[in-house]
Amino acid sequence: MELSDLHGIGKVRFAALHAAGIDSLRDLLYAVPMQYRDLGNHVAIGDARAGERQAMQLHRFGEPKLFRHGKLSRVTCQFTDETGEAQGIWFNQPWMRDALMKKQQFLLYGKVERNGGKVRILNPSLEDALRIVPVYRPIDGIAQKTRLHLVEQALPFVDSLCAETLPESMLAQYNLMPASEAILCLHAPVNMEQVAEAQRRFAFEQMLLYQVAVREMRNVRRVGHALRIPHSAEEMFWRRLPFEPTNAQRRTLSEIKEDLVKPQAMARMVQGDVGCGKTAIAFGALALCAQTGHQAALMAPTEILARQHFESAKQILAPMGLQCGLLLGGMGLRERREALTSIKSGSWQVVIGTHALIGESVAFQNLALCVTDEQHRFGVAQRTRLLGKGGDIAPHLLVMSATPIPRSLALAMFGDLDVSVVDELPPGRMPVQTRIVPQERRKDMYLFLRNELARGSQAYIVCPLVEEDEADEQRKSVESHFEALCRGPLKGIPIGFTHGKQASDEKAAVLTSFMEGKLRALVATTVIEVGMNVPNATVMVVENAERYGLAQLHQLRGRVGRGKGESWCFLVAKENERLRTLVRTHDGFEVARKDLELRGPGELLGTRQHGVSLMPSGVELGNVKLLAAATQCAEQLAGDPAQSKLYEPIRARAISLMEKTMRDVSVS
Repeated sequence: MELSDLHGIGKVRFAALHAAGIDSLRDLLYAVPMQYRDLGNHVAIGDARAGERQAMQLHRFGEPKLFRHGKLSRVTCQFTDETGEAQGIWFNQPWMRDALMKKQQFLLYGKVERNGGKVRILNPSLEDALRIVPVYRPIDGIAQKTRLHLVEQALPFVDSLCAETLPESMLAQYNLMPASEAILCLHAPVNMEQVAEAQRRFAFEQMLLYQVAVREMRNVRRVGHALRIPHSAEEMFWRRLPFEPTNAQRRTLSEIKEDLVKPQAMARMVQGDVGCGKTAIAFGALALCAQTGHQAALMAPTEILARQHFESAKQILAPMGLQCGLLLGGMGLRERREALTSIKSGSWQVVIGTHALIGESVAFQNLALCVTDEQHRFGVAQRTRLLGKGGDIAPHLLVMSATPIPRSLALAMFGDLDVSVVDELPPGRMPVQTRIVPQERRKDMYLFLRNELARGSQAYIVCPLVEEDEADEQRKSVESHFEALCRGPLKGIPIGFTHGKQASDEKAAVLTSFMEGKLRALVATTVIEVGMNVPNATVMVVENAERYGLAQLHQLRGRVGRGKGESWCFLVAKENERLRTLVRTHDGFEVARKDLELRGPGELLGTRQHGVSLMPSGVELGNVKLLAAATQCAEQLAGDPAQSKLYEPIRARAISLMEKTMRDVSVS
């Protein structure tokens, strides 16, 4: 049976699946759900928990109402059960009014909010059965119900389509589900415990393959450029900066210099807390390399961050006689042609850019150092592709991690890298005052915020975190919150908004206006988590803070406190032990340790890194014990010649996946 034989697949849907990388029944089954709607555990209105997505069986009370505000709309409807009343709200879905008129009884699934004694369900879906419903990554032209129907037709063939990929002895030793059984449990689970066990099986396999691939990369540390760096070069660099470096900064740059002068290519990660001065260290490395007559490149994850680095380079490196250039994906044809010529000729000694640096048309004359900023936004394949620009002699590699990670976890996840820790903050940096704000204190917070803005300060307002498949809901959340602030507590103050669905030029215009001070406040998603450096911003407001990991909240808090004045971070949420950690400490490594203890490494490291199918995702990471077991398994297999028959097939798969990943990396 072929994919095209499934009932409900025509040319249009077949093309849509192909565009999403699904070309066979096996591909369809291995494209597992990204989350689940547990409708079997529905709750009464009186038991609904704020901030969570829950299912409720409700009776419609009265008729739905449609309100319009220009291009925006809102549908509201009252519902009841034996424990109370709740209001359903649908933003920009005017058709819901007619859908709700068709019957009286509904099974709703959505995010719950409580304000005093009132319960609201935001943008709930209308469900038809009490069961666990898989939710798949969206594919244009394939509705979720259609996807479920296609998968149901393929599941009877799971045993023949999903052959076992791990040795039976390994399944037994680590108590893992067989592959076909795990696939079945992921697509048609009886309970969430089955889902957890199936995810654990594939998490272990993903971690094992990653560790094996990392070992291969580590074992082939290639011949690199032994740079002739003068003994006094470090001190001369530090003297050119307008501040005194910390001992940690000096130590880290010295470690980098020791690597750069060796004939083996450096592979080092620098990680440290928000504001510890990692960027200055990166520029020190760029300067040490470029002064030897070689080229150095810095790759940033966003155009805004790349532009900021370029402006810093002109201030720090240009006075040293170093020519710096910028390469971005959105450049005009003439500007891009000139940039490519300057890179190829070597006239640009330091090149700063985004993913555009790994494009096919980019050629360096003598690239000797690659720096990737915000390591958690890049993957092994992308940095490997950048290294490939160095030709036969491998460039040195320096990656900068914006997320403090406990050293043991960093070594396990980034085993192909040496690790330097910048464990000291510059003197005089004022800690951000952090406060938990319950709903009943919201008015007081807005009064404080308005006073701060009136004094000339700026503020970020981060909207609630939503799942990746809810991009439209995220957009609606940002826009509706923006409008509510414009009409209410921030009326008359110039504010803007941005989110992931916004056009890139529109987003850039908003962010530029905020950085230039034309906008006093910015309503946004976590798009502002990295790359925003606005010293005048003194207030960070995070709505529904309980939905974020501590490490991410710490990163958001780091967007303020960059100037000379006192700064504040308000976490709008009900107080709990997790959030009290942020109030108690400003140490990012302490925050990371607490996050690891409470939520596991998945939340600490964030979502799947772009372009790295080998890197385990947040869901897959599970827990530290599983990661340790997979790491130990890889070491045992690789180190025992007697197990070569078990190891070689796994090694071959890891290398194949790594090569495929590198071919699939976006070069836009």
